[in-house]
Amino acid sequence: MKRSLPAAVAAAALVLTACGGPSADGPVEIGFLSYNYGTPDLGGAGMAQLVDTFEAEHPGIRIVPRGVPTAEVLTTLRAETAAGSPPAVAQIGWSKMAEAYASLPVTAVQEIAPPDQWAEHTAGMAQNVLAAVADDGVVRAMPFGMSVPALFYNADLFRAAGLDPDRPPTTIAEVQAAALAIRATGNEGVYVAIADAGKSDYLTQSVVNSAGGALVDGDAVTVDSPEAVAGLTAVAALTATGAQPAIAAADAVAQFGGGRLGMLVVSTAVLGGLERSAEGVFELRATGFPRFGDGPARPTYSGAGLAVLTDDPREQAAAWEFIRFLTSDRGFTTLAETIGYLPLRPAVAGAADPRLAASLAQLEEVTPYTAFPGENANQAVVALQDEAVEPIVLRGADPSTTLRAVAERIRALTAS
Repeated sequence: MKRSLPAAVAAAALVLTACGGPSADGPVEIGFLSYNYGTPDLGGAGMAQLVDTFEAEHPGIRIVPRGVPTAEVLTTLRAETAAGSPPAVAQIGWSKMAEAYASLPVTAVQEIAPPDQWAEHTAGMAQNVLAAVADDGVVRAMPFGMSVPALFYNADLFRAAGLDPDRPPTTIAEVQAAALAIRATGNEGVYVAIADAGKSDYLTQSVVNSAGGALVDGDAVTVDSPEAVAGLTAVAALTATGAQPAIAAADAVAQFGGGRLGMLVVSTAVLGGLERSAEGVFELRATGFPRFGDGPARPTYSGAGLAVLTDDPREQAAAWEFIRFLTSDRGFTTLAETIGYLPLRPAVAGAADPRLAASLAQLEEVTPYTAFPGENANQAVVALQDEAVEPIVLRGADPSTTLRAVAERIRALTAS
């Protein structure tokens, strides 16, 4: 249910949006914490371009951007909140959003936007995505950098292995067979980047969802369900058979960029970096996330939402203007062209790289990201990734007993 807009915020919004320049109280300066900003290979240039363009068109608002690694976003925001100086706008990964809602002073973006502007702005956005991220019917963090896992592949290595690059694998069994064929040529086959330094479980969820399960069923933790065991067993089999090297995700990305790895299952957000690595080295192609059985592929999304952490009405109004710009047609076009995030506005879907057509199609029926219950949701994700996923898929740990053990730990964490 839509809630009323505080009068002070509405007044500030009117001043800022009416003139687009400094108000009688002078320019507004707001902090912006982003894990893309300042990075060399994760859209840093695109994010800087967006900030510069916004400031040029809104002389009354100054953005103070700051880059923070994904895994440090929550701890940084908690420390700054405790010190009384959180940024007005923060880019927070979806795997960390539930804990952010529970532990940070997040004001729902839908509540600070003037109702008429909210209705007009969101009318052109993907309604299924807005519904997927809503919390009790309210969009608290604006969907922004949204991506889904895709299968990137080296068409040259496919040809060298006698595979048809026009017919990429569509199931995990086909992925394994193609990987072993590529390995027979002296290169590595495939890498599923399910355990990465960002401590996100979006790929874990995508695997388990596609195997017919879920990590959470209501408030019940189900990471040790038969379907979850089956999904991770399938990924572990890639390593056990030699189809996948037992290396860190960053090393696998480097191998793929160097033309020595046939396939890489990872977020579409890395497309820009892969494109630069592949240029002049090999033909880069992409297709959708593979199926893990007879059912359809059911990837969930990764990326981030934009959360507002300030309680100052003028800063909230400026934050809404900034968020409205970032999630406009132009904002999503820049994101799609420079980073590989999927445009969440159907009108600019053409801005996405045509190689991501299969991923865009999967986005239309994206499975909502599910969060563990309680204030320790992110700790539960880290436990899952560090104590189960990485040992199972890269070090040969038994999927059933390992998932059972971490499930008990997560249940204890989420019950406290």
